[in-house]
Amino acid sequence: MNTLLPYYNFNKHLEAGVDEAGCGSLVGAVFAAAVILPFDFNDPRIRDSKKISPKKREALIEVIKDASIAYSIEMIQADEIDRVNILQARIRAMHLALERLHTQPKYIIVDGDRFHNYNDIPYTCITDGDNKYYSIAAASILAKTARDKYMLKLHNLYPQYGWDHNKGYGTKQHMEAIRLNGVCEFHRKSYEPIRLML
Repeated sequence: MNTLLPYYNFNKHLEAGVDEAGCGSLVGAVFAAAVILPFDFNDPRIRDSKKISPKKREALIEVIKDASIAYSIEMIQADEIDRVNILQARIRAMHLALERLHTQPKYIIVDGDRFHNYNDIPYTCITDGDNKYYSIAAASILAKTARDKYMLKLHNLYPQYGWDHNKGYGTKQHMEAIRLNGVCEFHRKSYEPIRLML
């Protein structure tokens, strides 16, 4: 049974859901997406991206884009993550995604528990929001699929790290590959496992 809700606020003001992908990865950019859906949106296929297979996530990209009033996907690269830290980079990516929406929302709901004011638009942080609200779940799908495609491109440059399947996370296989091949330009140098190897 699908229990996701269309809007956090039921005043029918346009509301954007925001989520990110790739915070815990040791490699590359962090991605964020913002999605504004119609108030009456209802599609039980849309849910937390982590609970959907890659094939189904891909099929839902166009469903989300077609249904959306507005959507945007943005990223912050690894060098900036190293400069400002991942929390600040995550929030910057979310702000950038909101900025690039062609229609600005009147309210923002954010997956997680940390966010900073964006253009004085009221917002609420919602823990496990991608399991509660369609717009956040839709944003999680767009951010996740965009980042996965990005990681496949990086994999083609550095196939020895196995990013086509570990997506840059600190799996046993990835850590062993780093020990054998060293750190590359796309690794996040401020992350402890990488920093300790430098």
